Amino acid sequence: MTAYALAHVHSVEFGPDIVEYLEKIDATLEPFGGHFVFHGGEKDVVEGSWDGDLILIEFPDAAAVRAWWESPEYLAIKHLRTDHMAADIVLFEALPAGYLAADGLKKLPAV
Repeated sequence: MTAYALAHVHSVEFGPDIVEYLEKIDATLEPFGGHFVFHGGEKDVVEGSWDGDLILIEFPDAAAVRAWWESPEYLAIKHLRTDHMAADIVLFEALPAGYLAADGLKKLPAV
């Protein structure tokens, strides 16, 4: 099942390290089938507020996203980002086809 790495970026100190990170990250994604779905840019906030940027990277499955996150190749460049960016990052798996919102009720304790 498809999986994702999602970052809510709060701030970036743009400079040579971020440039190097951006130049190198694609090569770390490729062996794991990862690719960018959304990378900053325009978004239409239709409810509430949103500060910062959004980055979404898609992978074939949960094992691939975890393997990328822990790979020596990614770990070698990760500091270029973390030294200059404040972000919340989550890894998650997509829901199965046919999932309905009411299916979430099955996860709640019985009342």
